[in-house]
Amino acid sequence: MGEQQRVKFPQEIIDEYAALGVDLPALFSAGHLGTRMGVQILEASPEKVVGTMPVEGNTQPYGLLHGGASAVLAETLGSVGTMLHGGSSKIAVGVDLNCTHHRGVRSGLVTGVATPVHRGRSTATYEIVISDEEGRRVCSARLTCLLRDVRPGDGAPSVSTGS
Repeated sequence: MGEQQRVKFPQEIIDEYAALGVDLPALFSAGHLGTRMGVQILEASPEKVVGTMPVEGNTQPYGLLHGGASAVLAETLGSVGTMLHGGSSKIAVGVDLNCTHHRGVRSGLVTGVATPVHRGRSTATYEIVISDEEGRRVCSARLTCLLRDVRPGDGAPSVSTGS
């Protein structure tokens, strides 16, 4: 994960995790699957999460960006937003993901932006818009995550994402 660039987090979130002895920016990752697929989180807060993913290496047999790859990017970004909304005492678990694919992409980088639709005590829903390098919408997604309390055995506060 050394290739992962540092994510821009709001200072109050960094401070919350630091109070627990966790260096969030140093430990944060897009998870093992996200890392394998080249997902890079650029900016993360409960209000907005921005990340990128290369098309190369994430295509289906016809050479187009795989719909499942778009789903991985969407779930990663929405899960990060939910995790940050829930705070260090909660774990985000994806329970529903819907993706609509609008256009094919054969090369370059796609960018996803997750914004909240609903942020409650027990669930959060994020809309994720994935665009190509020309700013054209590639995929529209919606992710709902359950926020559950950290339990013994969950280990340190979750800084990796996904369900």
